[in-house]
Amino acid sequence: MTSAPQPAPTRPTSRDVARAAGVSQATVSLVLGGKWPGRVSEATAERVRRTAHELGYRPNLAARNLRLGRTRTALLVVPALTNEFFARVYTGAAEVAAEHGFGVVLYPSPEGTGPARDPFASASASLDGVIASSMAAGALDALRGAGLPLVMLDSDPADAGVAARVNLDIADGMRQVAEHLLALGHRRFVHLASAVGSWTFAVRGRALHEALRAVPGTSVRTVTAALDVHAGRVAAEHTLAAPGLRPTALVCDDDILAAGACKAARRLGLRVPDDLSVTGFDDLALATAVEPELTTVRLPAEQVGERGMAALLAVLDDRPAGTGSLPVQLVARGSSAPPPPDTPRA
Repeated sequence: MTSAPQPAPTRPTSRDVARAAGVSQATVSLVLGGKWPGRVSEATAERVRRTAHELGYRPNLAARNLRLGRTRTALLVVPALTNEFFARVYTGAAEVAAEHGFGVVLYPSPEGTGPARDPFASASASLDGVIASSMAAGALDALRGAGLPLVMLDSDPADAGVAARVNLDIADGMRQVAEHLLALGHRRFVHLASAVGSWTFAVRGRALHEALRAVPGTSVRTVTAALDVHAGRVAAEHTLAAPGLRPTALVCDDDILAAGACKAARRLGLRVPDDLSVTGFDDLALATAVEPELTTVRLPAEQVGERGMAALLAVLDDRPAGTGSLPVQLVARGSSAPPPPDTPRA
């Protein structure tokens, strides 16, 4: 005689948690939804969390999302997928998102830093919010029109209509580069600037010129190039081969341009750093792949992504989003050294 099949175990509910913890269902919802600070004591919150764990309670996210009108999805818009910096920003954002049951969709703007189209039939029906890295807020008009909260990373503080912002102290990074090279004795500089028209590169150029202008006897000339190794090499080669006293330091807006500058030096028979110092910015993996390794500025890209996602979550929960700029750090390596004595060109 076969026994009747046993009924499946009943899944614990928030009501079960509330009853076992001796609190209301509203309190359980506040605690497990992360909205308890200021409303529920730490001891009560801990009791609710412990009870939920002991009972094996898991919130029904599908039902909760439907009730709140949430998709638990954020869109991260970046200028390009080929730059390692943005991959690291995504990594940081995705880690924080996963801890809160969110997903992050990575979307490269089709026009780089230009206008980004809505990648969905309706972003407002598909997303809870947008995070944009190293772009102008005006480039996000198509997405902002959907009424979604927008968190900007590495962007102009003057841009209006932004729910939260996470910036790096980019200007201080370039000041650190200038101070490092000046302390080594350099006075003739070329700024190899990115041709990308974005706030972050404008700040780098402005900070460098201001820092060098304050030191008597210093000269700096700016040359622009597209953000790739080949363009950096061509621009640096033309500059280094031009008539007149050769610059003793090339300050590059990015490690990619710096790699091109190093190639240009080699083609002209110049040694880095004996004849020419070269500096980068960002501290990409490329910075330690070249020889000599690049002196550059380390940007905490993963932390930028983490802060950006945390800010979006705060906005969605009507909590204050953290402000302030993240510090950056000069990393001195083998591509910078005191300048050589002046010698006539061949």
